[in-house]
Amino acid sequence: MNHSELKEKALENKKVLDAYDALEPEFSLLHEILRARQSAGLSQAEIAERMGTKAPAVTRLESSLSSGKHSPSLSTLKKYADALNCHLEIKLVANS
Repeated sequence: MNHSELKEKALENKKVLDAYDALEPEFSLLHEILRARQSAGLSQAEIAERMGTKAPAVTRLESSLSSGKHSPSLSTLKKYADALNCHLEIKLVANS
């Protein structure tokens, strides 16, 4: 069984689907920050230097978004955005 088949099968379970859906904001943010870093052509070490921290801190930040175990502070996300010469936007969107 490949990854896609396993995912499809797992998501048939309502509890798994609910947990998966609950992580959507974190995965969306992770996708955005990784895309922005890649577009800027910067490594985690370069981002860390610009943020005034060490590379493992950036690794933890990026991995925390994929694990859902820790939510980075707005201040940290703003520093990350600034390191990419970007700004952070947060919006509330009504559920459809």
